[in-house]
Amino acid sequence: MPGPKERDLEATRAALAKWLGEKLGAPVALSELTGPSDTGFSSDTLLFDATVGGDRTEQLVARLEPQGFNVFPEYDVAVQYRVMETLAGTDVPVPRMRWLESDPSVLGAAFYVMDRVDGQVPSDSPPYHLAGLVFEMEPEARTALWWSGLEAMARIHRLDWRVLGFDFLDEPERGPDPLAQQLDYYHGFFQWAVNDPDRYPLIQRALAWLSANAPKDEPVALCWGDSRISNQMFRDGACVAVIDWEMVRLGNPLQDVVWMSAIDRCLSEGIGVARLPGLPDRAATLARWSELTGFATEAADYYEVLALLKFSVIMARLGLQMKHYGVLPEDADMDRENLATTLLGPALEAAGG
Repeated sequence: MPGPKERDLEATRAALAKWLGEKLGAPVALSELTGPSDTGFSSDTLLFDATVGGDRTEQLVARLEPQGFNVFPEYDVAVQYRVMETLAGTDVPVPRMRWLESDPSVLGAAFYVMDRVDGQVPSDSPPYHLAGLVFEMEPEARTALWWSGLEAMARIHRLDWRVLGFDFLDEPERGPDPLAQQLDYYHGFFQWAVNDPDRYPLIQRALAWLSANAPKDEPVALCWGDSRISNQMFRDGACVAVIDWEMVRLGNPLQDVVWMSAIDRCLSEGIGVARLPGLPDRAATLARWSELTGFATEAADYYEVLALLKFSVIMARLGLQMKHYGVLPEDADMDRENLATTLLGPALEAAGG
């Protein structure tokens, strides 16, 4: 099978330099384009230095809508740009947004450019429980990093989303409230993601249970979506940027803190690895978050099932993507049995599903 579509980095660099020169009104020379080492097949992030007019250098990042066999049905960089641009006036640490380009003829896809933040990101590949920044820390430093990341998340949830204008994230055509809208989205995502939905009875069961047991009259806040320390940048143990907003939505913000905990479990228990000492457990994390935000946590078990369902759908699509590109053989079963489904089954049973 062919591999993922390779980007011509030299052609991209030339086109990006020309585009930036027009934005800045001066000649621009770009360094070599690089990307994070663990971004999978999306290849949607480019890091570079831009020397403007020969006398100043800016460190920038370009995020492009991925092309090819994608993991998500939609990837709207304009929404991500708008969210982070709006957050710039709040106490949520986000990179400074510079430009949005919706014309795909420039680089082959819509993209935005933002400032590069000086910091480190806990690794997903390999998981931070096995190597990298968090693995190399002392337990006390891990505790402080976790709490710093949680506190940055809590700032998102304390925002007045209506005053800030985040009502554009509402999708009334999907359902009468944010949770109904999200469930509708994941029903559609699942049908789009896989070739034969009947091969995934656990996912089907979880979707049915979530729809039948959805909490009512919930609080609504801005939800980051892919809320985890691997989507935060840290410097000296403190969170200095909240990044990756492709799963942003409105809803009960409890879903964010539960996602943080559930993904951490997937990256440890889900792969048969012990959690690192010093990282606060789920109960402590929920309690601290509730203290910081004032929101209740009674529906945490429901949102645990939702988090693991969402990640199971993503992993199903990722497994099929890896088969498509020949990274996994056709008879591999990672799309059905993986670090997310390992935890989804027991969580669903514990919840009565």
